[in-house]
Amino acid sequence: MNTYENLIDRLINLAIAEDIGEGDHSALSCIPSSATGAVQLMMKQEGVIAGLQIAERIYKRIESDVQVNFLKTDGELLQPSDIAFRAYGRVHALLQAERIVLNVLQRMSGVATQTREYVRLCEGTKAKVLDTRKTTPGMRVLDKMAVAIGGGLNHRMGLFDMIMLKDNHIDFAGGIERAIQLANEYLAKIGRNLDIEVETRSLKDVETVLRVGGVRRIMLDNFTVADTRKAVELINGRYETESSGGINLSTIREYALCGVDYISVGAITHQIKSIDMNLKKID
Repeated sequence: MNTYENLIDRLINLAIAEDIGEGDHSALSCIPSSATGAVQLMMKQEGVIAGLQIAERIYKRIESDVQVNFLKTDGELLQPSDIAFRAYGRVHALLQAERIVLNVLQRMSGVATQTREYVRLCEGTKAKVLDTRKTTPGMRVLDKMAVAIGGGLNHRMGLFDMIMLKDNHIDFAGGIERAIQLANEYLAKIGRNLDIEVETRSLKDVETVLRVGGVRRIMLDNFTVADTRKAVELINGRYETESSGGINLSTIREYALCGVDYISVGAITHQIKSIDMNLKKID
């Protein structure tokens, strides 16, 4: 995610602007500006912690003198009452950062925790769990960081780093064969070497792609488990395979056992439950 440092900085700046605005009048009204103190982040429920480095960046953006002492690392499975870090500095800065830090860590930890569960269910198979573009607008880079911390893999970041020919592209282009042809002609014209993935909706679609070629990965969208097995046999390792469409915790292992290379799961970023935690004063 180093390529996306700019996005992270802009996101932090926006979060600070929307929360602090003209100033934290609550702290200004009752706490001297020179007062210093410390807070600690405590888990209130079990979960995979994610976003600790982002938390430090938030503190430093608000006030560079804040010091953060990490007791845990991203990716650890923590239990209630576990302490992830302690932060020291001016009380005004600690309070201004509090809700922003909690919002980011709670969401990222929720994504990482859910991702870990999906990854665990694929153990012993070749299938890797992928995220999708079903993310909160503006927070995609953090959602995808959390997926990686949870053990999943990042699919494309956006529309710009891969060609994915989905159902609407195919229908508007006039069919799978035409869409693949046009995509390859486009890449040759602009001199780019982007991967091409094509969505298939039936075994007949898979057979068409195998005849046409010109792609890297075949997505098996909303296939049954039985048809997924047949598709994997048909493809026979000639192209990467990805199962997608409505796959959940109850069904993912069945699809993984079909021999697909990847399983994309939108739920790991758009149907998550944030992990509860708090930031409290310590002596």
